[in-house]
Amino acid sequence: MTRPDPFMTPDPQTVADSRITDFARRTGKDGSDYASLHQWSVTDLEGFWGAVWEYFGIDADTPYEQVLADERMPGARWFTGATLNYTHHALRNLTDDAAAIIALDETGSAYEVTGSRLRAQVASVAATLRELGVGQGDRVVGYLPNTPHAIVAFLAAASLGAVWSVCGPDYAPQAAADRFAQLEPTVLIAADGYLFNGTTLDRRDAARELAASLPTLKATLLVDHMGLPWPSRAFPSPVVPWADAATRTEELICTPVPFDHPLWVVFSSGTTGLPKGIVHGHGGVLLEHLKTLALHSDLGPGDRLLWYTTTHWMMWNLVASTLLTGATTCTYDGSPAPLAQLDVLWALAARHRVTVFGTSPQYLLGMAKYGIDPSGHDLSSVRVVGCTGSALPASAYPWVRDHVGEHVLLASISGGTDVVSGFAGSAPNTPIWAGELSAPHLGVALASYDAEGRPVTGQVGELVLTRPMPSMPLYFWNDPDGTRYRDAYFSSYPGVWRHGDWITVTGHGSVIVHGRSDSTLNRNGVRLGSADIHDVVERLPEITEALVIGAEEPGGGYWMPLFVVLAPGATLDDALRDSIKEAIRAGASPRHVPDEILEVPGIPHTRTGKKLEVPVKRLLQGAPVEEVVNPAAVDAPDLIDYYARLGAARRGRPE
Repeated sequence: MTRPDPFMTPDPQTVADSRITDFARRTGKDGSDYASLHQWSVTDLEGFWGAVWEYFGIDADTPYEQVLADERMPGARWFTGATLNYTHHALRNLTDDAAAIIALDETGSAYEVTGSRLRAQVASVAATLRELGVGQGDRVVGYLPNTPHAIVAFLAAASLGAVWSVCGPDYAPQAAADRFAQLEPTVLIAADGYLFNGTTLDRRDAARELAASLPTLKATLLVDHMGLPWPSRAFPSPVVPWADAATRTEELICTPVPFDHPLWVVFSSGTTGLPKGIVHGHGGVLLEHLKTLALHSDLGPGDRLLWYTTTHWMMWNLVASTLLTGATTCTYDGSPAPLAQLDVLWALAARHRVTVFGTSPQYLLGMAKYGIDPSGHDLSSVRVVGCTGSALPASAYPWVRDHVGEHVLLASISGGTDVVSGFAGSAPNTPIWAGELSAPHLGVALASYDAEGRPVTGQVGELVLTRPMPSMPLYFWNDPDGTRYRDAYFSSYPGVWRHGDWITVTGHGSVIVHGRSDSTLNRNGVRLGSADIHDVVERLPEITEALVIGAEEPGGGYWMPLFVVLAPGATLDDALRDSIKEAIRAGASPRHVPDEILEVPGIPHTRTGKKLEVPVKRLLQGAPVEEVVNPAAVDAPDLIDYYARLGAARRGRPE
């Protein structure tokens, strides 16, 4: 097949000046040839990751004995013998009087935390935690919005060798307890509230209820974020005001820990059963995030990153890790598009000279659909627009070029909480093809496997990793024999990581993501990813969002409905149904035109914004709600009952 022309070709001067080219040069490689650089990175894991260690000057208290002592998956052993600390590396490259963190919110307000102030606050909170009995291996948890408090608390806990976990205060107390109680935490750090769409959300009672659900707490640190006075009613454990915890004069002492010592626990969405606690280590996160942020996003001193996220999405972890590169990170409290100013994130990016702007496909598509034009702001500083959370359709690429800037690199990324990083994306030295991810990331041995476990090119297959990454989970929490961990990733292809996404690896080396493989549309033996249909349908101006399901039925039947949320003023009449069907025939597949097109009040998502395709499918097939989904893990729990009733009505039996 002929290699298609790229949508964008990297500027030679940009390539020459990039950190990835500098890295390649120092390792004796050609920085202009990403494909051969990647090939080296996955065929010589020890050489590549050893070079990453040296390039970023990892400051280990004791040196490593071997880069990769055991390559088995699961069970790979990286940088054996090394001891280090993540917090030390996060703070060492910051300039004392320059902004380390810029705290933003939806009103446009901002304040800066300088490098010296950040170090002082981390040292103070660490000393407070130490006095409260927190030591190496203990757990500290946060019920916090995306503000500097969360980053300070995380770095303080990590400096002690304690294990961190966080979720946003928009989680109900029980949903947060479903996560945190598994960890048996020593200290909870909770905010009084947060801001969203012009409203101050009071979470003081929720924080107290959460604390009461965590019997192992020795203390709760109370963060006065919104200026709401804490109730006089006592918490079940002693409380410490954040103002007291963060304003002491202390020396920061970072505890050296082994390379694979737990750094944080991030949780799966928990749509069925208790959320899985995924444990990552100090060293693996340190190297993986330096590689991703500095080499792929080209972040370094003088840069500023603004990526919209909540604290319970893995992108918050990358927001915090921006500090590793010496760049400034921006936190943001509020709605991504508040009614008072729908384009506030673009306004803030212009005002604060952001260089890397991160968001989701839904945000970019929404901006385009509702006619919001960011070009009214001076976005000349923005050189990268990162996008992740789901597949970014090809239609978004010209919109970003035309409304954000021709100079902007649109970096679509696919990864996972599981490795708290990306599998594929782009870099300053990769071409960009609209609707495609430019290439697998460095150090990621990505392939597409067919059902027999054979690598395939140019056709849909399972996303697999054939060699380990340093940021693969150390283990799952409360999984002592590793059974849940092995079943999650290694049951289909022993010794090979199966992630659960359908992808195509193209002949020119890019990657196309089609959606989750457990929600594949299999019409008469022809498979198609749901994302391919969502892409073409959601381009229509009458459609706000879509969800397609392929549900096997008794007797061998197969029902494929398309659920659509209509834009204001639109009507689902025969003409619109015909337009939708024609769009699918022309843009996705004539074999996957849905059996029915149904208007619905909304599409349910996980709290990190992923559509609940499999749970909706199971509800339509008649599975009990309590076996399918935990309503606390859903952004709109009332929609779960809606789809359960819809399925019951179709099956013709009482609800």
